Amino acid sequence: MAERDTGAVAVKTATLRGTRRWSASGKASDRSSCTRGRVLAASAVLTAVLLAFHRLVPNSPGHLGSLLESFLPWSGLVITMLLGLALLRRSAVALVALLLPVAAWTYLFGGLLLPAAKPGAHDLVVVQHNVSDENTDPAGTARSLADAEPDLIGLEELVPSALPVYERILAPRYPHHAVVGTVGLWSKHPLTEVQKLDIKPAGITEPWSRALRAVVRTQHREIAVFIAHLPSVRVHASGLASSWRDESAGLLGKAVAAEKPHTVILLGDFNSTVDDRGLTPLTSQMNVPARGFAFSFPSPFPLARIDQIMARSATVGHIRTLPPTGSDHLPVIARITLGPLPSGAEE
Repeated sequence: MAERDTGAVAVKTATLRGTRRWSASGKASDRSSCTRGRVLAASAVLTAVLLAFHRLVPNSPGHLGSLLESFLPWSGLVITMLLGLALLRRSAVALVALLLPVAAWTYLFGGLLLPAAKPGAHDLVVVQHNVSDENTDPAGTARSLADAEPDLIGLEELVPSALPVYERILAPRYPHHAVVGTVGLWSKHPLTEVQKLDIKPAGITEPWSRALRAVVRTQHREIAVFIAHLPSVRVHASGLASSWRDESAGLLGKAVAAEKPHTVILLGDFNSTVDDRGLTPLTSQMNVPARGFAFSFPSPFPLARIDQIMARSATVGHIRTLPPTGSDHLPVIARITLGPLPSGAEE
């Protein structure tokens, strides 16, 4: 009888111990739900800081600031990944911390996700496309661009062998065009004052002509249109090699600033995004697209929009890409809504 009582006591003791262990485990779990995921929370805060203060990232050495800004919209993927890990870890602190980068990303890029505004009364539709000097189907490319029915078409990397093809196919719908070096402008409206722009960096010694300026006479007003192809950049282990591009952007910015006609439209392959500080000489005085991401390069899997449409004394509405052509870039198309001219300016 005593042995049975001893066994019963042992069973009860074991049960109580188990209860205590379960209770202790539960309390530990409650505490860890608030403290686990500190590394994720720190990563979320760092992402928010980089988004909000990306201009403070130094550009020397290696143009690291420009490199970050070139791919800044993709920080949304980092936020999504951190969110998934926070949910998997059931980390309350990480989920709260993620509100910071979400707010920063939404402030910077949320507007680009909004639908396109309704067309205005005084609009121009423009297309920008680097057609590639290795394009094996210039005829198909020209037809694709014309089928979008823009008012203006800006092209880069026009090579002598392909130029007659573009001229022949675009001529019926675009009777006015100008070509300088490897860039060209096709227009439904008359062109005047066509001239070459010198935006060649000092370090380039070979012949190099990649920018033009012309005045387009629309039914509403005269508009100065610039077509430009800024130097390429290279990504190395040490960072971004973009000095020539930045120098060329500065020269182009000076030409735009000196432009007498108030309304300006700027098209081109700038080998940079509008967030990149390397384009500050342009973005500081021009309006950039208000809607749409339109990643244009590289064509098979676009990572960034380096083909740009900007305007002054006008707004650039929704920007989008057109179907692929024979180029390694995608064409981009946008609607330009002309703004009011300042007092004293002529239509």
